[in-house]
Amino acid sequence: MSLESVKNFFQENNLPLYVEESQKDTSTVKLAAEAFGIMEDEIAKTMGYKLKNGEYILILSKGTAKLDNKKFKAIFQEKAVMIPFDEVVEATGHPVGGVCPFGLKTPLKIYLDKTLKEFDIVYPAGGSPHSAVKISVDMLAKITQGEWVDVSKD
Repeated sequence: MSLESVKNFFQENNLPLYVEESQKDTSTVKLAAEAFGIMEDEIAKTMGYKLKNGEYILILSKGTAKLDNKKFKAIFQEKAVMIPFDEVVEATGHPVGGVCPFGLKTPLKIYLDKTLKEFDIVYPAGGSPHSAVKISVDMLAKITQGEWVDVSKD
């Protein structure tokens, strides 16, 4: 179970993090913000992309950020292609709406969009469409070993 993989990841790595669960659906930025009583931009939206070589990557940004395709292409030398819906669980171990950079099925390269730096604390999903993890941006960067990029529209 994906939620359990995230909880196990935190426990196995001695991380002082907790998966907050909600009875409400948190599968979109808007719903997650409402469920946890925070601003939409405080959600660390995790988007998965599939590169031409078959590699899957995750990019986290603030909740309302929109991908700038030109910036993506300048960094990755190819057009942004989302992970196909039917490959998300296989690629990440998490269902759509619960994808996060923790407890992944296999290690993936993580990128952190500069929009996250606007906040001290953000809330990525916690492995299910009913969860979130309250985490500092600094800890998120450290745990994920994420590479900072600028791929959002200004």
